Amino acid sequence: MFPREYRGVAFVVGLFLVVQLGALALVPEFAESGYQAVENPDNPTNTFVYIGAIIAMTGLMLAAFRYDLDQGIRLLIVGVSAWLSWYVFSALVSPLAAAVPAVAVGVALLAYPEWYVIDTAGVLMGAGAAGLFGISFGLLPALLLLAFLAVYDAISVYGTEHMLSLAEGVMDLNIPVVLVIPLSLSYSLLGEESETESGDEGDAPEGDAGDVDSDDSDDPDDSDDPDDSDDPDDSDDPDDSTEAGADVSEPTDIEDRDAFFIGLGDAVIPAVLVASAARFSTAEALAVPLIGINLPALLAMVGSLAGLLVLMSWVIKGRPHAGLPLLNGGAIGGYLIGSVVDGVPLIEAVGLAGFF
Repeated sequence: MFPREYRGVAFVVGLFLVVQLGALALVPEFAESGYQAVENPDNPTNTFVYIGAIIAMTGLMLAAFRYDLDQGIRLLIVGVSAWLSWYVFSALVSPLAAAVPAVAVGVALLAYPEWYVIDTAGVLMGAGAAGLFGISFGLLPALLLLAFLAVYDAISVYGTEHMLSLAEGVMDLNIPVVLVIPLSLSYSLLGEESETESGDEGDAPEGDAGDVDSDDSDDPDDSDDPDDSDDPDDSDDPDDSTEAGADVSEPTDIEDRDAFFIGLGDAVIPAVLVASAARFSTAEALAVPLIGINLPALLAMVGSLAGLLVLMSWVIKGRPHAGLPLLNGGAIGGYLIGSVVDGVPLIEAVGLAGFF
């Protein structure tokens, strides 16, 4: 029997794989259905428009939490989750029929946001978002996006730390901007909240969830780190951060925790490059059933998962760290190696061939 923290790591890897494989499976369906969001996916300015949207949404969410408009943010994210789920289901059934399970996802998040409901919605949301961005971002815009968000994540965690405030607010809403990783079969997110509400003020319930964090506005950007929930002195510290941020409290061991959290953006952002590589790279397609994939996309997956394993090894040891530098760095490195091995010229692999 594996120690429970390693089962947790296996669960995280499984969720990331489902998001990435789901995005790859959706890419041809989305492209055929005309879901590409921009006229020219190779235009690098697409990246900066999206980055501007991230910054604007971050400011909006921080303002909403400051002025007690939390439930408005919750309804917005639940609506986005149902909308992205509709895209996923519409690849399988007719658009009208897809509305039924998509609405069911939204209702479930509002009525019973248990951890497995949040994770299911998060995986659907992540695969749909990665697939849509993958067909809308050519190779250069995708590489720029991953590079920028890796730097932004590091600054948010080690510099400004402004995402800690965002994370603190988001974690109370039970929305799929974070994936919940249970370390115990008996773990209940809703039960834990009930214990917290009924416990003494300032005391954390036994088995309080430590966390990895991250996110972007609609999706968490990343990061990770468990807090010491048993220390009453830490009761006022944010447990985790969405959109990039690791907790700044003292490192602790994860063994006493029943769950930890990782931002959905940590899964989505590297998967954008995987989907973009599968769609736009000139590398020869591999003979893999059900999904369209080539060597650059495959090694981008491998690289991001390698970064995830390094990240999780630090989380288990209680070392806070920004997630996207490792995840995006691994994805970019794997993609470039796969392109070179497959014989794709480097200038073409980075999307610059059309500019010369």
